Amino acid sequence: MPGEVSQLLVRWSGGDKSALAKLTPIVYGELRRLGRSALRRTERESILQPTALVHEVWLRLAGKDQLSLQSRAQFYALAAKLMRDILVDRLRRRQAAKRGGSQVEVALEDANPSEQPRHVDFLILDEAMTRLGGIKPRYTQMVELRYLAGLTIDETAEVLKVSHATVEREWNFARAWLRREFQRKSREPASSKGALT
Repeated sequence: MPGEVSQLLVRWSGGDKSALAKLTPIVYGELRRLGRSALRRTERESILQPTALVHEVWLRLAGKDQLSLQSRAQFYALAAKLMRDILVDRLRRRQAAKRGGSQVEVALEDANPSEQPRHVDFLILDEAMTRLGGIKPRYTQMVELRYLAGLTIDETAEVLKVSHATVEREWNFARAWLRREFQRKSREPASSKGALT
């Protein structure tokens, strides 16, 4: 199946529209899993249902004229990035309509049932991820893949084409860096919390 997905992605990237029709049923279930993972920490009042998120991701993917996807891993990395962009867009609109509308629960630990997620502003998380990417772009990709898409360390290593040990080391750094940013942000006066400086 992964080989078939990669072949169809290459054909689709080359302009073969029939490959898209064959690709859709194969990857749709996986995209739904990624969508559920991306939304699992949202507030009780969900900003988007997984199906709607997947549809929006798929529309953006299908609407792109120039795609250069050579593997299944590249496809899922792009899907995770699109999910982040869509969530940020929705949260910005909701925040404009309702104060505090971008609060989501975040647990930056591996899926640890004993850890209680805390509410943070997803837009602050997005800004922090952007700043983290300035240190090393792969850190941001890793947070997208691990946190938003819910990929395992091994799956993340496959997507990024690095070792398991590299993902563990860099994931630990990225989580610690983001935690420090959240702590710093929580100590700032309320009037300055709109953006990370």
